[in-house]
Amino acid sequence: MQVLLTTTRDWHLPHTARAFATRQSLAGLWMADKAPTGLAAHLYQRCWPYHLVMKPFYHLTSQIVSERATYTMIGFWRRWLKRRLNSRPPRYDVAHAIMGFGSELFEHADQCGALKVVDCPNSHPVTYYGFWQRECDLWCPGERVPIPQWMFARMNRELERADLIIVQSLFSRDSMVWNGIPAEKVFVNPMGVDVSVFTQRRNVPTRPRFVCVGTICLRKGHQYLFRAFERVKAVLPEAELVCVGKYKCDFRRERPKWEGKFTHHPQLSHQQIAELFQTATAFVFPSQEEGIARAQIEALASGVPVIGTYTAGTTTVVNDGVEGFVVSGRDPAQLAERMVQLAQNPDLNRQMGEAAYRRGNLNNSWQDYGDRLLAAYESRLATRQH
Repeated sequence: MQVLLTTTRDWHLPHTARAFATRQSLAGLWMADKAPTGLAAHLYQRCWPYHLVMKPFYHLTSQIVSERATYTMIGFWRRWLKRRLNSRPPRYDVAHAIMGFGSELFEHADQCGALKVVDCPNSHPVTYYGFWQRECDLWCPGERVPIPQWMFARMNRELERADLIIVQSLFSRDSMVWNGIPAEKVFVNPMGVDVSVFTQRRNVPTRPRFVCVGTICLRKGHQYLFRAFERVKAVLPEAELVCVGKYKCDFRRERPKWEGKFTHHPQLSHQQIAELFQTATAFVFPSQEEGIARAQIEALASGVPVIGTYTAGTTTVVNDGVEGFVVSGRDPAQLAERMVQLAQNPDLNRQMGEAAYRRGNLNNSWQDYGDRLLAAYESRLATRQH
């Protein structure tokens, strides 16, 4: 079995590609970002037209302009992909694309009879847009979700066309079913982790330190996190909140209220995030809409208890009261209560941290992740043949 992977930006597909290549199941990885390490050169094709037209936006413009350009410039990707597919593409049995970037690949897959797979970093487009826009309406009136409606429409068409839909969480799966996708068409597969980088936390920190990794924006619920931390500080004045991620434009009205009240790192390497997790009391992630977020899995793999929400995908990897706590996404009081509880009870924190490590690290490497996908593809292909 051979799998062809396509996307513009990398998302998590380089990890998927390496896992498939190890099993001799990778037909190719086609994308615009630079070649991932550890992948044979003949298996990678770079979309130079899209990369070159986007490069000034990556380096010279604001976040919102760069994000909008991602979709405005998609024509360069589409034309390049069509040319590649029409000029002696590799043989493949499975066409695997990130949601919104698979239409051209699927057209070719229909001609050669390949299995069509949509890989969803987020929930169903209707839910994805609706939950995010709700937060914009509440906290930044007049702000619109930056993804254009035609892109959401494209996502919808790809989901309907797909033979199999890969999601990372129970929330994402449920969102598909809410919007009319048959449950049997959806496969839940939480992301893997680099177990050589994210290792078990050695000790419960004496000073409360809460960590959140992800773009600071309304969709990820930072407006609720900061209000929760304000309550935590009233009980634990020595507590620290560390947020890793750049600001999104939709947070501009909230930003002045909270700057200087938490430790902010716009960007850290994976190694630096792993070191940060070694000193963390808990990973806190009240996202309002998410696939699952790689950092949430990495925190678990580091033996750090997770406090998160159903809409963050937390219920997929955390049993409430075992590996951490599941909280209501829009309730700062409840979120603060759980943060204080984990800070004030080191035995509970240690116990949850050990359970988190078992859940996130053991049998959950990126190779494990890829092997789960390959098994699902083999099963679907066998069913089609009968």
